[in-house]
Amino acid sequence: MRSGKPFRAIGVNTFSLFARVLEDPKDASHDEGLQALARRGIPFVRFMCCGFWPRDNALYLKDRDEYFRRLDRVVKAAERHGVGLVPSLFWHMSTVPDLVGEPCDQWGNPKSKTHAFMRTYTREVVTRYRRSPAIWGWEFGNEFNLHADLPNAAKHRPACWPTLGTPAARTARDDLTHAMIRTAFVAFAGEVRRYDAHRMISAGNAMPRPSAWHQWKEKSWRRDTDAQQGDMLRRDNPDPCSVMSIHVYGEARRRLAAAARAAAAAGKPLFIGEFGVEGPPTDRTREDFADLVALIEQNGVPLAALWVYDHKAQKTWNVTEKGARSYQLDIIAAANRRLSVLRRPPGD
Repeated sequence: MRSGKPFRAIGVNTFSLFARVLEDPKDASHDEGLQALARRGIPFVRFMCCGFWPRDNALYLKDRDEYFRRLDRVVKAAERHGVGLVPSLFWHMSTVPDLVGEPCDQWGNPKSKTHAFMRTYTREVVTRYRRSPAIWGWEFGNEFNLHADLPNAAKHRPACWPTLGTPAARTARDDLTHAMIRTAFVAFAGEVRRYDAHRMISAGNAMPRPSAWHQWKEKSWRRDTDAQQGDMLRRDNPDPCSVMSIHVYGEARRRLAAAARAAAAAGKPLFIGEFGVEGPPTDRTREDFADLVALIEQNGVPLAALWVYDHKAQKTWNVTEKGARSYQLDIIAAANRRLSVLRRPPGD
């Protein structure tokens, strides 16, 4: 719902919308980018509302006023250009535990320093911006569910870059489980609801791995049934998270219809926080992307966000206003015009 009426829209991810001004106070690309998106009829942006590595959060720790002055600039620019924001507050799974000197398993401990940091930062961000018309919702992090109960977890622990603020080594205590992430999601959403009673809250999950239920139950890669996948979607988007979050790439599009049904059964809107098609603009990639957007429309998805706008680090995914992959913005803008007609009350 938006302004009390049913609403559907497709936006974009601008991963570094805040990160660039956080790194360089002279950087004004957030304003330029939001203005360009507004011109294209792109209604909202999902972005990383923190530093990625522990080192990137140094300003928050030493000069909180300046940190928030820079975030203020992003929010004010969004207000000025009429673009909505979905800030993702704890993007990388290991950053907060690293900042407070704990292993990642402390996401599962509500009495930990990790949770204390999470509660403080959530309170500060939500209370500062809860009255901004630019804020469309709040998100916990990015794809924590993909790290949970991996049978080969030892091979996929967070990277160690001491110069960036991480520990020099990882252990089994840095392996996440579904129980841990669900504890974190509930705690985050509960903290948000203390200060904002109505905006959407997303866990930031990807589509569950095809074996997610079996990973949870038996640490195996055995493929789930549709019912087991639906169970994982429900459990990994627990109340008071108010939407069911997935990301859709590749084979996951074949599970989109089932995810939409699971969301409807749970009584929660489906939020596709990321979707996309990589590669240069060819007849095949254009058709593939158009088909994916059509699939999103056909399944009645309320909100979805393209990956990724103005992110040079991912050249094969990067979409810019005037770049070779800008056709994706055209397709999204056309979809938004159709969705605008669909949500207009009869007789308007």
